[in-house]
Amino acid sequence: MAGRFAFGKNWQRYLERLDDSRIEAAVRSLRSLLECETLAGKSFLDIGCGSGLFSLAARRLGATVRSFDYDADSVACCEELKRRYFPGDGQWGIERGSILDATYLDSLTPFDVVYAWGVLHHTGAMWRAMENVDRLVAPSGLLCLAIYNDQGGASRRWRAVKRIYNRSPGPLRPLMVLAIGALGEARQLLIRLMRLQNPLPFADWKKREEERGMSYWHDLVDWVGGYPFEFARPEGVFNFWRERGYSLRRLTTQGCGHGCNEFTFVKERCAAHAGFLHQPQPAQNNV
Repeated sequence: MAGRFAFGKNWQRYLERLDDSRIEAAVRSLRSLLECETLAGKSFLDIGCGSGLFSLAARRLGATVRSFDYDADSVACCEELKRRYFPGDGQWGIERGSILDATYLDSLTPFDVVYAWGVLHHTGAMWRAMENVDRLVAPSGLLCLAIYNDQGGASRRWRAVKRIYNRSPGPLRPLMVLAIGALGEARQLLIRLMRLQNPLPFADWKKREEERGMSYWHDLVDWVGGYPFEFARPEGVFNFWRERGYSLRRLTTQGCGHGCNEFTFVKERCAAHAGFLHQPQPAQNNV
């Protein structure tokens, strides 16, 4: 798609500063999200694996992992992490694929955990992508989603900003990110002052990075440039999955703010959700 943001190139720059502390933060985040200590004996599908960090976290927790992404540079990022930390591992397969490609999806069998974090709203066909995800979740399996919050007019203005970013000359793009980041930080600084919190600039950057092991700067670049860009109200996402036999296990919403609403669903159709029942499938590495 013309104007698509180069997600993988952004994550390649992120890998240059990835260290053990960030990886451990990602492991803690995934353990907390799934409310488990281990994924041993479970299968984990990372849709739109991006940097590969959470595929790595799932593998460290013992899961059999399969990772795919539409962006070839993101696939390369994930392969690099496997090369660094799990070289030659037969339980971690990585390949290029699209959640919108029915032929590709026919090659996959259901997984115990399907992780599509901040991904489906960048496909250009978010609701069709969510429909396709359903076939990939095993009975009693978990589905973890992060979908951009619908802020009404504000979301539509952000979509225009993202289009402008991707149509702008390369040298102007970092300036756009800096300007938007500065405006956002000024707003957060004012909020902290009103709440009598730490008034120092960038005071919450480190906390955000520690929560999931990500980089605030690279997340900001992803936010400003991330296009295609779709969004949904939390009740819309909830109703979509409820109609397909899922129950909500965990929810974090943004209220009126931007960012992602976060969901963990259990697929209850045809099985009681007493635990993960699906056996791990052999990993493949076709890239």
